[in-house]
Amino acid sequence: MDVLVPFAATEPKTRLAGVLRPDERAAFARAMLEDVCGTVAEAGGSPTVLSTADLDCEWPVVVDDRLLTPAVNDRLDPPVAVVMADLALSTPAALSRLFGADGDVVIAPGLGGGTNALVVRHPDFSTDYHGVSVADHRRIAEAIGATVTEIDSFRLSVDIDEPEDLVELALHGDGPAAAWLEDAPVGVGTDATGGRATVTRG
Repeated sequence: MDVLVPFAATEPKTRLAGVLRPDERAAFARAMLEDVCGTVAEAGGSPTVLSTADLDCEWPVVVDDRLLTPAVNDRLDPPVAVVMADLALSTPAALSRLFGADGDVVIAPGLGGGTNALVVRHPDFSTDYHGVSVADHRRIAEAIGATVTEIDSFRLSVDIDEPEDLVELALHGDGPAAAWLEDAPVGVGTDATGGRATVTRG
């Protein structure tokens, strides 16, 4: 299956600014991209990076500096999947389950109302990544009479956007992004405080 992997190549992961410097965020984002594309390939997909700028990458790259929705919709040629580049907890098993699920539209919801991954088989479906996109994608599918399957998966629900998401990666990740986080000279780690794990910068 062809898989689009959208990637913000310029100033990535700004919400991690509290714990990572700009150069660190760029390196971390690249590690996650490597993670996700490798996992997509292991799951039998053919990843193409949809990047906002030129990128030296082992995977095919298409450059489009527009907002996510129009950039994806111009390349939504079913059957096709869209997997976000920050799903560093994804596994081949989780993505194989996504790719193999029945339905005109298969959705892997993200925490907080986002859409972390999609499989699109209906020719009239289009994406809308603004706002609560998982609700928008359900609505769009209903409007065109497309069947929808939703994937309940911890591995696909956690996208690494906020400092607290780094806890999940540190505890549950085992790919290039988790290795980057473990070996980073920035001193990012986890502490148990009050029964919850938190991220600190040494």
